[in-house]
Amino acid sequence: MGSVCREVVTLQLGHYANYVGTHWWNLQDASLRYDADPHNPPSEVRSDALFREGLTQSGQTTYTPRLIALDLKGSLNTLRQEGTLYELHRQGSTFTWEGEVMTHEEEPAVKNVFLQDLERLDQGEVLAEGEFSQQQQREQCRGAEGSVNASVERTQKLFSLEGSVRVWSDFLRIHLHPRSISVIHQYNHDGETNRMEAFGQGEALLREPLFLEELEDRLHFFVEECDYLQGFQVLCDLQDGFSGLGSGVTELLHDEYRGRGVFTWGLGPITHPDTSPVKDVFHLLNSVLGVVSLSNHSSLFCPLSLRGGLGRRPPPHITFPHLQYDPSLWYHSSAVLATALDTLTLPYRTLKDSATMGQLADAFAVSGRKVVTACGAVPFPMMLGDCLPNALAGFGEALPWKPLSACGEQSDGRCFAQSVSLRGVEGQSLVSQLAPGTQPPSPLHCYGSGEDVLTAYLQERYPGTPSMVHLVQSPCKPMTPFPQIFTPALGKHGFLESIPRPASTPVDSVPVLTCLQSSPLLHRCLSELHSEVSALDLRRFCSFLSAGTELDDLREALQDLKALAQHYKMNSDLDASSEEESD
Repeated sequence: MGSVCREVVTLQLGHYANYVGTHWWNLQDASLRYDADPHNPPSEVRSDALFREGLTQSGQTTYTPRLIALDLKGSLNTLRQEGTLYELHRQGSTFTWEGEVMTHEEEPAVKNVFLQDLERLDQGEVLAEGEFSQQQQREQCRGAEGSVNASVERTQKLFSLEGSVRVWSDFLRIHLHPRSISVIHQYNHDGETNRMEAFGQGEALLREPLFLEELEDRLHFFVEECDYLQGFQVLCDLQDGFSGLGSGVTELLHDEYRGRGVFTWGLGPITHPDTSPVKDVFHLLNSVLGVVSLSNHSSLFCPLSLRGGLGRRPPPHITFPHLQYDPSLWYHSSAVLATALDTLTLPYRTLKDSATMGQLADAFAVSGRKVVTACGAVPFPMMLGDCLPNALAGFGEALPWKPLSACGEQSDGRCFAQSVSLRGVEGQSLVSQLAPGTQPPSPLHCYGSGEDVLTAYLQERYPGTPSMVHLVQSPCKPMTPFPQIFTPALGKHGFLESIPRPASTPVDSVPVLTCLQSSPLLHRCLSELHSEVSALDLRRFCSFLSAGTELDDLREALQDLKALAQHYKMNSDLDASSEEESD
């Protein structure tokens, strides 16, 4: 691990946030590099920004996420809240009762095949050939001796977990610190009663002294060991009661850790398994209150979803040309979002030419514009052996990415500011390799670095827009237990190939292109959200209001949402509005 570090503490609030977070940490673990391993090339990304080093009671080195994950009672399945990494021993209770004692023992949850194999590796068992290759197991022992996190690397075994993933811990491949998981026992994950469905329920949790004290203790534990804390990244469910909890948590971070960045990602699945017309309204109201409060207390706020929109009847979900994912499976949609998030967050995690979270926020949050949208090409479509100028020129008038913030697509080249990150395109593939005297097919083929190629492309598509460009040559590594959602057109390393990839060969790395934008698109998106909620008779939804949100609070949030939308009007839009009003 590097000696100089800008640490980030991650908070995951809600079940879908933990789905995305689990895939995110699996991706980070797959790319983790250890100083002691000379066989691995130096990393371009600061793993120690996200991971902390520790020792087990037996002296084993561990690398665990600097993470606090909150979820509801019944959401862990086979995962113990304190984890298994440190094997904390609980003292048995002393009974003085001398009468008959009756014990009722519940059958433990059964682990799926992936977790069973992971447990066998953790116990030091050498799996049979064909499950994990012997060469791979030797490499695991060679790299990071004593590291529990390194217990699983690339496997030759393809897992189909679609039928066995019930909760996010069913595909968690890393160990967590005992201080990471916090279960909210007041509300149930499953069932018809005691569900945390309204903004006010989550908001009220932080008014409970014991809950607040426990959260602050966990924060202090991870923060106080940081040498240079640059900030917090918060993954928060936007459509349920965790939206209210996120509001309180980000306000706490803003007040207690002034000067540190707070980047909040408001997450929403494409579908909910137990939805109804009334619950759809709850999702809508939670989203409005969440957008307003989370953006107010965060340095930057970005909705992140594959839904076609934030309203109750959105357009069709987002599709990608080289992904075959099931929109009804959270296991699938969260994998796509986590892959994009891995690249979106590179600007403040790279070793070279990195920006701090504060610097990135300052570049966007001009004139009150603290809400941004995300776009991504997952994966970035590029032929094996081709170059970046050819790949970008091949899009023609189309954009190279798809929207990831449920706000639609901006296609007219208007943008206030943007940060573009590309990973997984290496060396000579970043520039054109034309023979001397050959006429360049486009201006992009004239540049001598990948940064210049991408910058020139952005200047052409978004003239006059301030753009930050970040390139990392190492790819994203969607290794086991990432779902097999890539089309056969992609080869093993994520590039397009003329011969289809065999079904038995997994894709173990992919190039990814992402973009964060402060976009005029948000004016339309937030205005439509305001109009849809304003058309509702809010007094009809007594159960939502009785959960702690006053009617006046909702009306005030709507006014704030309308004012927030105005920040994203371009000058030409303002002039047009003035002319309409004068007419």
